[in-house]
Amino acid sequence: MISGNPGRPTPSGPPERSAPIVRLSRSALERNLRRVLSGVDAGVIDVRADAWGHGARFVARSAVEAGAAAVLADPWAALALADVVDGRRVLASGPTLDPNAVFGLSDTTAPVMSAHGWVVSLKALRKGEGVSYGYTHRAARDTTVALVTGGYAQGIVRALGNVASVAIAGRRHPIVGRVAMDVCVVDVGDSGVARGDEVAFFGDPATGAPAIGEWVAGTGMSAGELAAAVGMHAAREYVP
Repeated sequence: MISGNPGRPTPSGPPERSAPIVRLSRSALERNLRRVLSGVDAGVIDVRADAWGHGARFVARSAVEAGAAAVLADPWAALALADVVDGRRVLASGPTLDPNAVFGLSDTTAPVMSAHGWVVSLKALRKGEGVSYGYTHRAARDTTVALVTGGYAQGIVRALGNVASVAIAGRRHPIVGRVAMDVCVVDVGDSGVARGDEVAFFGDPATGAPAIGEWVAGTGMSAGELAAAVGMHAAREYVP
């Protein structure tokens, strides 16, 4: 993945995590649902594509509890929702309330989903040395790069290489080189990042994480496409 001479030794011991995750905030979803359902008599919530990667059962249960009249589900998912939503309230077609507002994929509501990886290893990269397949990035100066869990197999799309940044301990660091299947490389400079540190790919900007809108700008994909790609391919954690 990284060319050049061996760098500083990597600390011993396993990283905290071995695979990227998405965290899904119950409180953010509940706030967003209350907002979009306010003053609506027959609100329908879209839970197709596993609720845009957020988990159809999770979203459907919260939607009904918040007062939604029905959910719009993929036909093959209706049976799986039977114990959380009355079958008569599971629709196969029709208009829904704005999913971007429900899931916080626009600037109007809080993001429900955040995506995270972990630093697997660190390596010194000398000026002129290349990173990842094809060496689409070469270091402009001596620096340190981190190998981070999360690649295109988990929805960290390849177009983000040399375009997007991540947050580690509140500081931004660019993704450099091509995104690989299960990992990507981040230039962390002299920031003191350590093996096992958590990496925020996107989430709530109020916490210092990049907004998913930055991925939209960098890839040309919609926020819904990006969230679904990550949410349907990474492990999920549901948090209060």
